[in-house]
Amino acid sequence: MNIESTNFLIICFNVIYFILPAYIANLSGLAFGGKTPIDMKKNFFDKRRIIGDGVTWKGFIFGTIAGVLVGIAQGIISGDIFYGFILGFLLAFGALLGDAAGSFIKRRLNVDRGRPAPLLDQLDFIVGALILASFVVKISLTTIVITVIITLILHLLTNIIAYGLGLKDVWY
Repeated sequence: MNIESTNFLIICFNVIYFILPAYIANLSGLAFGGKTPIDMKKNFFDKRRIIGDGVTWKGFIFGTIAGVLVGIAQGIISGDIFYGFILGFLLAFGALLGDAAGSFIKRRLNVDRGRPAPLLDQLDFIVGALILASFVVKISLTTIVITVIITLILHLLTNIIAYGLGLKDVWY
């Protein structure tokens, strides 16, 4: 392994570490979600659901809490718990806002829940997380590009594994 590949691996590790509260929030929102949808089953003026059943208050709250806890842990490691809390909150809450915005867009495009919307499904939460986090930290173009690439790869791999384990009905 040469120095360039070592540096690239370090950059990738740092990007994953940075975005981890968003990843955990997105995963936790899905894992602990259910019950009352955020849109309270209301329709938009186009007569379609505002967001849909997939984005729930329970998932939003537990996802945000999980992401904040990761941020606090990172703050403890770095020696700045308050900064970890703030950044963890912005990344987690932003991820869940981005996911909700993605669902809103899918409803406007008449894409049913569970049906694919390539790139939107994989990146909506990352866009939300990065936008909110940018209020407290400068995010480089390199970080954005690597985050997008890693997220696309992880999304595909985890979905294939979940499908292979029978946890999902489709591989995407």
